[in-house]
Amino acid sequence: MSHRTYNIAMVSDFFFPQPGGVESHIYQLATKLVDRGHKIIIVTHAYEDRKGIRYLTNGIKVYHVPFAVIYRSATFPTVFSFFPLFRNIMIREQIEIVHGHASLSSLCHEALLHARTMGLRTVFTDHSLYGFADAASILTNKLLKFTLSDVDHIICVSHTCKENTVLRAALDPLMVSVIPNAVVSENFRPLNYPAEPPAPGAAFKQTPPAHQLGSNDPITIVVISRLFYNKGIDLLTASIPRILENHPNTRFVIAGSGPKAIDLEQMIEQNVLQDKVEMLGPVRHDQVRDIMVCGHIYLHPSLTEAFGTVIVEAASCGLYVVCTAVGGIPEVLPGHMTVFANPEEESIVTAMGKAIAALRANKVRTERFHDQVKAMYSWDNIAKRTERVYRGITGDISESEFYGYDERNAAEWSATRGRSGVRSFALIDRLKRYYGCGVWAGKLFCLCVVIDYLIFLFCEWWWPRDRIDIAADWPRKQLQSDDEDEKA
Repeated sequence: MSHRTYNIAMVSDFFFPQPGGVESHIYQLATKLVDRGHKIIIVTHAYEDRKGIRYLTNGIKVYHVPFAVIYRSATFPTVFSFFPLFRNIMIREQIEIVHGHASLSSLCHEALLHARTMGLRTVFTDHSLYGFADAASILTNKLLKFTLSDVDHIICVSHTCKENTVLRAALDPLMVSVIPNAVVSENFRPLNYPAEPPAPGAAFKQTPPAHQLGSNDPITIVVISRLFYNKGIDLLTASIPRILENHPNTRFVIAGSGPKAIDLEQMIEQNVLQDKVEMLGPVRHDQVRDIMVCGHIYLHPSLTEAFGTVIVEAASCGLYVVCTAVGGIPEVLPGHMTVFANPEEESIVTAMGKAIAALRANKVRTERFHDQVKAMYSWDNIAKRTERVYRGITGDISESEFYGYDERNAAEWSATRGRSGVRSFALIDRLKRYYGCGVWAGKLFCLCVVIDYLIFLFCEWWWPRDRIDIAADWPRKQLQSDDEDEKA
């Protein structure tokens, strides 16, 4: 089978220069897909001095569209005003597949709606977990149900995330694949792997590696996180004084920014811990490894997490991980690399005590973690699995191969499920899917789709496609062999 390539647009409010897991995921996935011969563009909002079009490594083109940011880098939802600009970009770049990321990204939801109206294939990747009871979650889930009613396929970063998304958006589980995050293990090497001097400007002078700690050597605990409530910063603030009281020969390095930073600073002042806790503030992603290798334990007290890429990065750097057993975190690393705690102050203090005791007794072989993580997580593998989704939704592989059912059951399958992978673009079929989203919501969703379609027809008349210049493509890379592609 020949290796077909696609023109793909990744759309999300969350992208570089803002640091974060979603941002890193989009960039790394895009880079590996370019290596496999695909054309990738990224559509996000403007970031301060980053406006218009930028080019990144491998010729990835980034469109920074001028929309107002309202909260945590998410743009103000406009529903329809993005459509003319979005249509222009899709036609200029000859896009075939639109891949949206993140449930709270307004640009993502709007792009998926407009893409279906334009007759483009769509994929959505969910990176987060949300509840069902509070007002914000109810509204988010209703919006997600609207968007995903007409998306060709959904990707989740963990099995827990898949269960959460299927319930929130009332999806057929067969339309949802689990493809985890990964790390570039070469960028997260332990100190002296291979032999190298400590990074200049490190937060603390490096003490012996975790597997060589003596009974009196100080232990450094690293925390790198956005300082928000859902990241468990309240638990961290309450736990640090108790951990330092129980284990005087320890110290903390905390990197990140957010509204909870003031709580940590007040805790440090009240307990006079300036010589034990250092807050580094916001850091770039390329600085994360230099901070991590100065420590021995990584503490991740999150209250909810779909995957937790940072704990994989920490393990790759040779740190012993203490984390809360919430969301998809228990799926990420094997038990010998982690100590799990409940999302409670007492449990975190106890888990940290176990981790420190294990390191003091040299019971944990952290020097082996890097090679083990390297074998478990690879962006090349993630790109191949994502490419298989693209091939499934475009019909380039058979339905039976994509969904894994026997051809002999094809008639029964079609009678009960229909063609989930390749959905009809016909307006009446789309309206049927949206109408089932609720007694009142279904009617509102149908109205939005009809208005979107009328705007599309107007744009086709007012600004014909033949008047839109086609952008020149960056030279595409060629795969050396299609053998791995066939096995993906």
